[in-house]
Amino acid sequence: MRFDIITLFPDFFTSPLNSGLLGKALAKQIAAVSLINPRDFALDKHRRVDDEPYGGGVGMLMKPEPIFAAVESVPVLPRRQVLLMTPQGQTMNQKLFQELSTNFDQLVVICGHYEGLDERVLHLVNREVSLGDFVLTCGEIPALTLLNGVIRLLPGTVGKEESLKAESFEAGLLDYPQYTRPAEFRGLTVPEVLLSGNHQAIAQWRREQQIQRTRDRRPDLYEAWLKAEEPGSREEGI
Repeated sequence: MRFDIITLFPDFFTSPLNSGLLGKALAKQIAAVSLINPRDFALDKHRRVDDEPYGGGVGMLMKPEPIFAAVESVPVLPRRQVLLMTPQGQTMNQKLFQELSTNFDQLVVICGHYEGLDERVLHLVNREVSLGDFVLTCGEIPALTLLNGVIRLLPGTVGKEESLKAESFEAGLLDYPQYTRPAEFRGLTVPEVLLSGNHQAIAQWRREQQIQRTRDRRPDLYEAWLKAEEPGSREEGI
């Protein structure tokens, strides 16, 4: 899968893209990331990429010409989406990462800066994406989050792909508690069922824990999960 990141700060991505699973995925060519700086496409000798907003206002806006040129400089694959990182966009979640990793071969990600971008940039964009209902100093932070969330779902990135199916949000529930050795640490013990070797009982316990944890920590997810369940298949008495 190809990622083209339109960013004024390419160095922001250098260390994360060379570390951990992201670095391994790029080394194995599961994904490819290209960093494009709009400043390289600025039209004046000072390589200016921002200007004052028409009508007045606080701060500066990113100019449209360098962004259009930067986006148009990258190859176009058949299954492509252009995404804009903005607080006004669709909030990232696991469902979005699954959709992007499955349905597209190329993501062009535009990182905003300053007070925003010239509205005409939206003519390039298929989808606006947000990290949440808050404002950050730059679009590189949500862009890196999106990169991580999508690339880890690509086949070959995670060693045991079965683990992806059991983690939080995959089934609409949070993950169950997990333990490793030692069985007792500072008076804290591992639940007996996990030491029993009874795989059926362990699976049931984990399912119950997922439901209880989601209900207690994320009532919104729990309600959505209940609505998605078929009548008669809900877990009772949890």
